[in-house]
Amino acid sequence: MKIAILTLGCKLNYAESSTYERAFVKAGYEVVRWQDKTDLYLVNTCSVTATADSKSRNLIRKVHRVNPEARILVTGCSAQLRRSEIEAIEGVSRVFGCDEKHLVCPSGDVHSVTAGGIFPAYSTGERTRSFLKVQDGCNNFCKYCTVPYARGESRNAPIGVCVANAGEIAAQGVKEIVLTGVNTGDFGRSTGESFLNLLKNLEKVDGIERYRISSIEPNLLSDEIIDWIASGTKFQPHFHIPLQAGSDTLLQAMGRHYDTAFFRKKIEYVRKRMEGPGKPEVFFGIDVMAGLPGETPELFREGLDFIESLRPAFIHVFPYSRRPGTPAASFPGQVDDAVKRERVEQLEQLSGRLHREFIDRHKGQKCKVLFESKEKGGKMGGYTANYIRITRDYDPAKVGRIVEETI
Repeated sequence: MKIAILTLGCKLNYAESSTYERAFVKAGYEVVRWQDKTDLYLVNTCSVTATADSKSRNLIRKVHRVNPEARILVTGCSAQLRRSEIEAIEGVSRVFGCDEKHLVCPSGDVHSVTAGGIFPAYSTGERTRSFLKVQDGCNNFCKYCTVPYARGESRNAPIGVCVANAGEIAAQGVKEIVLTGVNTGDFGRSTGESFLNLLKNLEKVDGIERYRISSIEPNLLSDEIIDWIASGTKFQPHFHIPLQAGSDTLLQAMGRHYDTAFFRKKIEYVRKRMEGPGKPEVFFGIDVMAGLPGETPELFREGLDFIESLRPAFIHVFPYSRRPGTPAASFPGQVDDAVKRERVEQLEQLSGRLHREFIDRHKGQKCKVLFESKEKGGKMGGYTANYIRITRDYDPAKVGRIVEETI
């Protein structure tokens, strides 16, 4: 039997798809490209925006045209939120919602991939880096967001399962793990454990030399966690922290659990504890939405000025997508799409300038780079501890190794 697996969306989806793939291979399936003749398709969908939902449905239709005799299984966020629409698409055999992910895998492997009310997962196929899912779901119900409806309530795998999976990743020669989740810092809600204890236990896994936290809410990145990371650990000076809006008016309206003063204080505390002579600057990536309901030109400018004052190294910009069923969809002050596009462009221009300035401040410094296995045009790339991309002539001896380079 042959299977082709297609994935849309976030790193969490990619970690889950890799886990599905390992289970199907274990059951005797051959994994092939989606363009090849296959018996089965597995489509892991995304629903973060209306565009993502549309792409998910179009991809299902596309693979059915390529192989009309193949069965199509569909899972992921769009499968949960738009189940009836997806079930109606020609060629779809079965749809798996957020509580049914463990049923995707071939029978006989079900119990080994479920624990503590979560579908544990990690990505494979990259020789240097793996994404390890430690948490799923969210209880915040921010006014614009469908994630709690798509992925369910906040829950996590036990620390023991996470550590065991990290050990499996290390056994494959992977040197870096990125911790992933929907609300990663909320780890422990379903098991009574703490995120800090998870970090401390992962620190002990032999073979893993670097950890990164993919995304963590500012109110869940505690001073205690920052102090421990800064004490000299495998966790890198790289944080991805969602901001969403640089205006207190919008943060309050959208149900966020902090204000701009709190966010600034958190960034400043991380810098105070982790930066200094002989140490690299911390890489801060922040998520920002453009065109939230009620975002007047004045509030947008206020947010733009606030973000610039923080000096993040990167801004991950999203245009607000009006999602049916969310409170924000019925809020007054909806922003025109053309205005959203203009604001996205302004934020991306700011991100580009801040990123260039961040790199420029490090030029001439020596740094340790973990090189990846991919070769493109005779070149190879890798990242410093603080996530600066370095490109060098391809050298197979450097693959999967941490090598000192000058930026």
